[in-house]
Amino acid sequence: MSDRVQSSAADQPSRRSFLKLSAAAAAGGALAGSLAIGRSAHAAGSDVLKIGLIGCGGRGSGAAADALRADPNLKLTALGDTFSDRVKSSLHNLSMQFGDKVAVADDRCFVGFDAYQKVIDSGVDVVILASPPHFRPAHLKAVVAAGKHVFVEKPVAVDAPGVRSVQESCAEAKKKGISLVSGLCYRYDPGKRETIKRIHDGAIGDIVAINVNYNTSPLKVFQRQPSWSEMEWQVRNWQYFNWLSGDHNVEQHVHSLDKAAWVMRDEPPKEAIGLGGRQVRAEVEDCNNFDHHAVVYEYASGVKLFAYCRQQSGCHIDVTDHIMGTKGRAELMKHTIEGEAKWRYRGKTPSMYQEEHDALFASIRSGQPINNGEYMIRSTMMGILGRMATYTGQLITWDQAINSNEKLGPDKYEWGALPVAPVAKPGITQFA
Repeated sequence: MSDRVQSSAADQPSRRSFLKLSAAAAAGGALAGSLAIGRSAHAAGSDVLKIGLIGCGGRGSGAAADALRADPNLKLTALGDTFSDRVKSSLHNLSMQFGDKVAVADDRCFVGFDAYQKVIDSGVDVVILASPPHFRPAHLKAVVAAGKHVFVEKPVAVDAPGVRSVQESCAEAKKKGISLVSGLCYRYDPGKRETIKRIHDGAIGDIVAINVNYNTSPLKVFQRQPSWSEMEWQVRNWQYFNWLSGDHNVEQHVHSLDKAAWVMRDEPPKEAIGLGGRQVRAEVEDCNNFDHHAVVYEYASGVKLFAYCRQQSGCHIDVTDHIMGTKGRAELMKHTIEGEAKWRYRGKTPSMYQEEHDALFASIRSGQPINNGEYMIRSTMMGILGRMATYTGQLITWDQAINSNEKLGPDKYEWGALPVAPVAKPGITQFA
């Protein structure tokens, strides 16, 4: 949904300017805080906050449930999805769990590609964005324009124009004092917070290399129905089409990339090279996502990040993160450090999904907004950079990637025919 961005070479963002823009946005936090106190005063104390959910699939409904648990004075008042059956299912399940905290009237159940705007305009205070990632930039832009607090599922875009749009929206959210919490949930996990704090404090010495893995099985498939158009078939199986998901190096593996980025203090890598392909994927006919990616990201310091992901049946499952340093190593998923400063986390292990929503609503109540925009933008862009490297077979720099004008997906959204873009062929597919 993002517009193609045309700019001169002098105006194009570089890795260095990307860092400067993020720093400038952070500097606006004090102003944002003062604005937030005024605009959220109505939410203090026992005032009821109204929540709107955009995207009523499993993840969206799960996020709504976490939100409703986060504060005693919340009500879910609007639902929106491309499909009516998703709205009905989500409403039924959430009503069964939360009773009168779910107060969604029939005229607050919205269906279609424009459902997101109707939810935003329905009088809600907080919006949960959980539609397929392709739509995230436009949805976030509309939420911020309306001045609503927002929970933004990961990833936040599928292409560089989308990332640039989200960057603008996050900066605007900061100016308006809008709380914006990302669905990159590991950032809210106490064990990982403590492990990475110790890494940053020097527990394993200087970082030498990082290896992250998200090697798992294929995802759920919705079998084609005779009444479905090509557009409906693709949107229902959005995780298998790169214009909707960004490919699984972006949609799923972004969690692993985000943890690596966090370890590297969110400095963007300077370049990436990789390999990947569609080797055995056959779950969805004519889908165009790869079933494996292997990407090596290199940082200005010389540190290399080796990032592997796979969605293939019958293979070894491995979701791990290994941080190697001059004085030891850390295992992020185990919350352990080996070496001179041997350590294991033994603290509380609450649900990280719940923690992020608790933080969102606490920030709204206090008038001290959270804005996770900087890291959710960079981690999403890392996934896109990796996909560009695997699709083309070329070494791609961060500057090339962030300035790309490649826009995935159709220019308009309507039910009917929609040709599937061909599967990328490394060495043949060109960088755009």
